[in-house]
Amino acid sequence: MSDMITAELVDLDLDRSADTKEAAARALAERMAALGRVTDLDGFLADVAAREAQMPTGLDGGIGIPHCRSEHVTEPTLAFGRSAAGIDFGAADGPADLIFLIAAPAGADDAHLTILSSLARQLMNTEFTDALRSVGDAAAAAALIRGEEPEAPPESGTTDSVAAPVAASAGSATDTTEVEEARPFRIVAVTSCPTGIAHTYMAAESLENAGREAGVEITVETQGSAGFTRLDPAVIAAADGVIFAHDVAVREKDRFAGKPTVDTGVKAAINRPAELIAEVRGKAERGEATAAAASGPSAGTPVERAGGSGEGYGTKLRKWLMSGVSYMVPFVAAGGLLIALGFAIGGYEINEAPSVMDHFAWTQADSWGALLFQIGGVAFGFLVPVLAGYIAYGMADRPGLVPGFVGGAISLTINAGFLGGLAAGLIAGAVVLAIQRVRIPAALRGIMPVVVIPLISSAVVGFLMFVVIGKPIASAQKAMTDWLNGLTGANAVLLGALLGLMMCFDLGGPVNKVAYTFATAGIAVASPSDSAMKIMAAVMAAGMVPPLAMALATTVRGRLFNRTERENGKAAWVLGASFISEGAIPFAAADPLRVIPASMAGGAVTGALSMAFGATLRAPHGGIFVVPLIGNPLLYLVAIAAGVCVTTALVIVLKGLRKPAPDAAVTGPGEGTPTSATAKKQAVAA
Repeated sequence: MSDMITAELVDLDLDRSADTKEAAARALAERMAALGRVTDLDGFLADVAAREAQMPTGLDGGIGIPHCRSEHVTEPTLAFGRSAAGIDFGAADGPADLIFLIAAPAGADDAHLTILSSLARQLMNTEFTDALRSVGDAAAAAALIRGEEPEAPPESGTTDSVAAPVAASAGSATDTTEVEEARPFRIVAVTSCPTGIAHTYMAAESLENAGREAGVEITVETQGSAGFTRLDPAVIAAADGVIFAHDVAVREKDRFAGKPTVDTGVKAAINRPAELIAEVRGKAERGEATAAAASGPSAGTPVERAGGSGEGYGTKLRKWLMSGVSYMVPFVAAGGLLIALGFAIGGYEINEAPSVMDHFAWTQADSWGALLFQIGGVAFGFLVPVLAGYIAYGMADRPGLVPGFVGGAISLTINAGFLGGLAAGLIAGAVVLAIQRVRIPAALRGIMPVVVIPLISSAVVGFLMFVVIGKPIASAQKAMTDWLNGLTGANAVLLGALLGLMMCFDLGGPVNKVAYTFATAGIAVASPSDSAMKIMAAVMAAGMVPPLAMALATTVRGRLFNRTERENGKAAWVLGASFISEGAIPFAAADPLRVIPASMAGGAVTGALSMAFGATLRAPHGGIFVVPLIGNPLLYLVAIAAGVCVTTALVIVLKGLRKPAPDAAVTGPGEGTPTSATAKKQAVAA
């Protein structure tokens, strides 16, 4: 453990080689690479940059902690740099002069992560950071970070907090919360960040320190990369308030339901813990409490509470809509494929077959086709209610489900379709949030989530959908459907090109999902129009292009890609053929300025050709495995092949323009591509 940081991993004069956070990360990472701790310098820096893009790693007090988990790291490693001029890591109070680069292997064990988290806690100790600012040589700095005793014994009265071992248990700092048996106010808190290495534990330490100063008993559950130890239910039950300081979903969040809650980002707990404590005390005094809380990832829920610190309304709206889409897509895939199989077995007249409850012959293919078609139709019937219900869930957690589902079902009843579902979900979430802001007597809080909120919110949403906004939305839905049915010639080709651009812009991200949802909305009916099936075909074809093109490029010009990318290229064949656009993400993350424009160009070509050829598709997913169900399948494959060739050619040309630089990083075995200074900066920016 003691060699996690050595003198070779310390740079006390970082200004010589770095004046930006990217340059600082590279300078420290090069020291790791020189010791064999990092196997692929550019790959590791891309992982650091990806983590930095999620949330700036600068902290108040002049500290920068760029960090990540990466498959290019061989063992947990710390590198430390000191900058007299300071480097901007995005902290509110200005540049950082103490920079820690924390590298954890993708499969780091709990003991290593505990050491890294303990360093994060030590960074909240001003004596520790002051000592790092004054230390005179690299070896002494490394020893200080390791928590080793100084060579000369400390004078009497000197605190030992500066030399507190970094390898101490991450939970040891909470012992001081037991100094007093009773406190006038008790808080339980949960901290978590995307990587779960640094900010998670720094936030916990900051909250605990502020709690001691405020005379508040605070117990923190850190949900880090090494897992988490659940708070004792008795401690939660006795708490007067809750603080969630997180940038990823809180796991098992429903344990804290019914208590005054402050929900914010993890950096808020690091920078202004006293304000959060005062805020939760104020909520408790006013009787404000959450009616219920959504379960976290452990319960299979990908939706975290919207409205984190600093988010604008546009960001919140995107998250709400994507929460609905993410839950709807499995229904689309299952229902659509079942319907497509029903057509394949029973023919296109199978939609007129009687109910299988009235007639089902075990030995007749038509009966099996009718069965699959009717099961798929039932699954499709859930699309709009699920979309609306989980949009409301993304806004208001579990209380939003009932009015959201009710509003979505009403949307189908009044023929308002997907537009009605979107509106119903947003209205339901807003109504629930409004109800939750009303001060409720303590005696009624227990029945709020199961009786009062579902009753009132469903009534309000139903009234608005039936009486106020339902008819205008239904008219808009019909107008959009008629417009799609009228698309022919050049207009249809342009729409195909636009959808292809959208599918390849962010490879499974929000823009991609908008195009995909637009396509699936058109076929989510018993008898979709020919135009709707053409749109679905164009969308799926374009989405297959990026991963297939990356796979082809790594095959025909392997020297332009590193070893990891060549391995990813093998998997991309299968992912692309299965219509999983995310198969191209590793390539786009490493080289976005070349890969994304090339992918968009190929996607536009494929989308336009698919529409021009008149290819149709009833299934919303499946890739090449549903080609027999496609109208004009041969020309459809030609459209995909054309787009793949365009993207492959552009990627090869753009990557081939890179020229080797004298300071090119040494590549690993089999990685013969030199990396220019420009390409290095792009890898970091990725």
